[in-house]
Amino acid sequence: MTSDDVQTLSITVTGEDRPGVTSAIVDAISGTGAEVLDIQQVAVHGHLTLALLLAPGEHSDALRDAAAVAAHRLGLTLTVVEGTGDNARQRHGRAAVVVLGAPLRAEAVSLVTARIAEHGANIDRIRRLSRYPVTTVEFDISGADVASLRTQLSLVAATAGIDVAVAPGGLARRGRRLVVLDVDSTLIQQEVIEMLAAHCGREAEVAAVTARAMAGELDFEQSLRARVATLAGLPETVLTEVRRDVMLTPGARTLVRTLKRLGYTVGLVSGGFIEIVGELAAELGIDHARANRLEVRDGVLTGRVLGPVVDRAGKAAALREFAALEGLPLSRTVAIGDGANDLDMLATAGLGVAFNAKPLVREQAHTSVNVPYLDSVLYLLGITREEIEEADLSDGSM
Repeated sequence: MTSDDVQTLSITVTGEDRPGVTSAIVDAISGTGAEVLDIQQVAVHGHLTLALLLAPGEHSDALRDAAAVAAHRLGLTLTVVEGTGDNARQRHGRAAVVVLGAPLRAEAVSLVTARIAEHGANIDRIRRLSRYPVTTVEFDISGADVASLRTQLSLVAATAGIDVAVAPGGLARRGRRLVVLDVDSTLIQQEVIEMLAAHCGREAEVAAVTARAMAGELDFEQSLRARVATLAGLPETVLTEVRRDVMLTPGARTLVRTLKRLGYTVGLVSGGFIEIVGELAAELGIDHARANRLEVRDGVLTGRVLGPVVDRAGKAAALREFAALEGLPLSRTVAIGDGANDLDMLATAGLGVAFNAKPLVREQAHTSVNVPYLDSVLYLLGITREEIEEADLSDGSM
């Protein structure tokens, strides 16, 4: 007899969740000699569903009776279905679909699941990753073409006002990664060039140029050199003042701390200035940093940058370089940014995340996060809020 011919009983019990339910049910059937082929359990808001797929052998009736008595004693509802063989093998094309919403409405979930079904994929498992500051749900699916489904669900995301990420599942979801972040308006809340310009009374002028550059309306290198020129004559000490005033984006420390706990490599790539970026990297324990360097002579900013400008192409090149240094393929890289000069980096990475980004960037990135919490990116990687908080609690970070 082949495994496909084995007689099976699928036993499902539902009811109030409390300690000891699974133990009582399994203990009740343990004397029948049944073989456990599969067992899964989920509890939602105190309601338990426990499912077992069993090969009862010659004791099918005894198994049914034992399960029925145990379920009745516990006040649970029991369902028993006869069948043959193990669970059908999951199809190829494993993918993880992560949906974020604040709030996450039923209509949005309906649109996502309908599009998955229309794609011809099957939802194998669903789990909640977080309830706050956003609600995040992960769908483990099979039978998907990741690139095609990503495109289809991006349209759903735009329509439903949610964020959706589609990534390869299986082993591709596990293991070490390289995560590279933009700095200004991503890791930190401000634009450093504007903070520097405020010291010479030209913040509004520089901010207008920055906005156009980040929207892709101006060549980044030319705009950067023009903005840096306005800083000529400022004392070098303004760099210390600006560094003191920099504010991290909410969730930035949690993001980096959690990634480092997982053994991930973290890098910063910025069109800003290494004088600020380097200190941020050192403070947060970040492994790699790449940014422009301001020219200083006799303790005064000259209004020029030294060496090649870290522009759109430079950011992508830095991502490749960091990955090569870490011995990681690009498929195991994640890039996070908000501006047009991040587009090449986002496209090069295995997963490019537009964080509270300009419309042009949201349209072209693999996925978007449009809530003001940088640690929400962790959910896209399959990390739950409970896991983050448990780790923080264990080492006193909370």
